[in-house]
Amino acid sequence: MNAAQLNRVTAEGFAYYRDGLMALLLDAVAHDASVGFLADLDTQQANSYLDEVKQRLVSGELLLWVVGKDKEVLGSVQLGLCQKLNGLKRAEVQKLLVHSAARRRGLGLQLMQALEAAARQKQRSTLYLDTEAGSGAEAFYQSLGYIKAGEIPEYACGPDGSYRATALHYKLL
Repeated sequence: MNAAQLNRVTAEGFAYYRDGLMALLLDAVAHDASVGFLADLDTQQANSYLDEVKQRLVSGELLLWVVGKDKEVLGSVQLGLCQKLNGLKRAEVQKLLVHSAARRRGLGLQLMQALEAAARQKQRSTLYLDTEAGSGAEAFYQSLGYIKAGEIPEYACGPDGSYRATALHYKLL
């Protein structure tokens, strides 16, 4: 069996990974990941979201990585590049997802290392993110040196529709 490969996805190569990204997103939501969607996420909603991702890749405001085997996407992460003139040193870590069957294999770390290397290359020295407070994701980001700036109670719904606190983190590269 071939090892999982890490790839940066361009707008031109997006179509190759689209089905794998769809399956990954559906798996994440089905396994209670608080990533902006409710449990009733369907393929139409996921396709609309993926259309937005592609447009952001085209515009250059988003970078995307996947790790997987061929078209099977086991994990992905996005880096949103701030486009405001007063924020050109910052970028937002978005939608770090690892398939439920591929967790605890270092894929999240591999994706985050690629993201941080690209941020440095793009001269983005301040990274920030939000994640569900108290979650395994929060502990993961903290293990990578992200510093908790605070929490906002009842910030967003998880897939089950219940509101949850979010934790805001940053890292200076």
